Amino acid sequence: MIIITNKPKKLSGELLVPGDKSITHRALIFGALAKGTTEIKGFLDSEDCRSTISCLRALGVIISEKPGRLVVEGRNKIMEEPAKVLDAGNSGTTARLMLGILAGQHFSATITGDQSLQKRPMKRVVEPLSQMGVNFGEKVEHLPLTVRGGALKSIDYNSPRASAQVKSAVLIAALFAEGKTIFNEPHLSRNHTELMLSAFGAEIKRSKNQVLFEGGQSLKGRQIHVPGDISTAAFFMVAAAIVPGAEVFLKNVGINQTRTGIIDVLKEMGADLKIDNERLWGSEPVADITVRGGAKLQGIKIGGKIIPRLIDEIPVIAVAAAVAEGKTVINDAGELRVKESDRISAVVTQFTSMGMAITETEDGLIIEGGSSLTGAEVESRGDHRIAMALAVAGLAAEGETTIHNAEVINISFPGFIPALRSLVTEKQ
Repeated sequence: MIIITNKPKKLSGELLVPGDKSITHRALIFGALAKGTTEIKGFLDSEDCRSTISCLRALGVIISEKPGRLVVEGRNKIMEEPAKVLDAGNSGTTARLMLGILAGQHFSATITGDQSLQKRPMKRVVEPLSQMGVNFGEKVEHLPLTVRGGALKSIDYNSPRASAQVKSAVLIAALFAEGKTIFNEPHLSRNHTELMLSAFGAEIKRSKNQVLFEGGQSLKGRQIHVPGDISTAAFFMVAAAIVPGAEVFLKNVGINQTRTGIIDVLKEMGADLKIDNERLWGSEPVADITVRGGAKLQGIKIGGKIIPRLIDEIPVIAVAAAVAEGKTVINDAGELRVKESDRISAVVTQFTSMGMAITETEDGLIIEGGSSLTGAEVESRGDHRIAMALAVAGLAAEGETTIHNAEVINISFPGFIPALRSLVTEKQ
């Protein structure tokens, strides 16, 4: 699939962004582990979330699709031995959280993924789960992985990185373990798992960068209303910020504090961004966001503890940095190199072809603002966030930007292009 974007005459309108991918994955998984029925409204219907549904169904979970919602019949933590290898597709969240489920089962199962996912690091999850008593055999670095779970013990684990996926896998496994599991991380990663465990009736204690969870607890099915995905909203927020005269209103966006780094960065850069109608959907905070174009953006320094709160948004932050005045320096983002692509390399390679003054460092980017972007033939590099960031960059470029292999956008947001086009008034 090819996407073509141009500088618009006008960018304005209202959008209801699709459901949060991270929360959809977790609602499905905890609904499957619970006792009773879970109803999920506003779920994200994307390829990644479909991978989680497929894996859970292979484990015997009944998931029914109703208009506007999913209904999950919980199995009270006991899954069926799958008849075939579980396939996580391109979804790292599916693969890593599924390892937590398999850790507590009394059978062997193998999980794999597509070619891209098979290159992503899995040892970071295998190490704590092995300490809990899971047998992975000799192959621990990458998928496919064969898991033999069973009798698990609690652990006190100091994670070398802030990773919501590692934390979630350990906490899911802790549901099957005896004793109190303690998970420490250097910076607070997204906390949807902790909030959802509480929502499903479990007791969990959080203190700064530490989580304490008593094993053996049962979960109770419930109704989940999934907020709009702020990682998706970020593309439209930046689009509005870089197009003069733009005004974009985004409804029902999740503003969980572990995910709002993009808001903090855009405000620090000087964007005209307003948050209204803050409320709670269950335990998740939600709000409406309005962004207006025309404000002069300034380059800033980004690093340290804010990085886990905006790691997925860095490709599109680079677009805002390119049109800002002054230099933007992004550090401590080495995790970008082990995403769906090496996002540091992909951003530099593709945006340089559009005239962006950008260089890479070992763990980040240096972007000289004030670039005059020009349309170009660019490539997604098999990464949905790179493809969407390039589409946004095309809105600030002179001439036509053509993005090749853009079908990967379906991994997280199948409706991205129609949504973007709904805001655009083409130049005559």
